[in-house]
Amino acid sequence: MTEKTTYLVPGYSLRKEEIRQIMKLKPGEVKEKAGSRLRVCEDLDELHKKFARDIADEIIKNNNEGQPSRFILPIGPTGQYPYLIEILEEENISLKDCWFFFMDEYCDRKGNAISIEHPLSFKKIAKNKFLDQIPESSELSHDHVFFPDEKNINLIADIIDQKAGGIDVCFGGIGIHGHVAFNEPALNIAKSGPRRVKLNNFTITINAIRSEVGGNLENFPNEALTIGMAQILDAKKIRLYCRNGTPYDWANTILRVALFGTPGDDYPVTYIRKHPDYMITTDKNTLKTPKNIL
Repeated sequence: MTEKTTYLVPGYSLRKEEIRQIMKLKPGEVKEKAGSRLRVCEDLDELHKKFARDIADEIIKNNNEGQPSRFILPIGPTGQYPYLIEILEEENISLKDCWFFFMDEYCDRKGNAISIEHPLSFKKIAKNKFLDQIPESSELSHDHVFFPDEKNINLIADIIDQKAGGIDVCFGGIGIHGHVAFNEPALNIAKSGPRRVKLNNFTITINAIRSEVGGNLENFPNEALTIGMAQILDAKKIRLYCRNGTPYDWANTILRVALFGTPGDDYPVTYIRKHPDYMITTDKNTLKTPKNIL
C-alpha cells in the first residue's frame, strides 16, 4: 500500500477498494501488520484502565524529570477518567505542572459554546467525571485547563505554543469518518488550526445514536469549536483509543483505516501515520472482522 497523499474527492473509488481489502483482514493479520502501532485489550474496561494508566505514567515521568505535562484530552472516550482519579489519589500524583487542553465543544449557530447546563456539554462531562473529582492535594492549576469556546478559540494555538511550550501527548478517540477532535474531512485538514467547524452528517448521526437523545437529529448540535489537526500532529506523541462502546460495530472500519489507509484529507486520522510516535489502543470487539464485508 502506497504512502502517497490523497485528497478529498467525491466518489473517490480508490479509497473504497482500499477499505474493502483491509476489511477482509483477520484480527491476527491486523495485529501482525500493525505491529507496535496497535495495542489490543481484552475488553472496554481494560482499555479504559490502560488509558488512565497511560496518562498517569506520562505525568509521573515528567514530574520525575522536572518537566511539565502538556496534554490534549478528549471527551470520548470518558471511561478512563474515574480510573485516573483512583490512580491520582492512591499514588499521590502531583498535577501542579500539568496543562490540559480539552479537544472540542459543541457550539450554537452563533459560534458560542453550548452552556455547561446543556445535556451534551463536554465541559460538564469533564467536570463531573474528572476535574471536580481531582484531589486538592494534586494542586492542578485551573488556569492551565482549557476548553475551546468563542472567547479563546483564536488564542488557543498561541497559548499552546507560547505559554505551555507545545504538546507532549495528544490523547483522543477517532470519529466514524476519521475525525480526531472535530477535525472533519476537508481540504488541507492536516494544516488546520483551532476554529469553528460544521459537523458532517455521519458525525451527527453516530453521536446522536450514542447520546441518548432518542434520535433527535433536528435539534442535535451541528457545529462545534475544536483544536486543529495541526496542534494534534505537532504533539510529541499521539495516543488514540478506538472502540465501539456500543452494541453497534461502528468503529471496526475506522480502526483499520487509521492503521493502514493511505494518508488523505477524506479520513483525517490517516495523517497520524506520518507522525514518528503514535499508537492506537483498541479492544477485541473493535478488532473483529465485520460479519458482512461490502
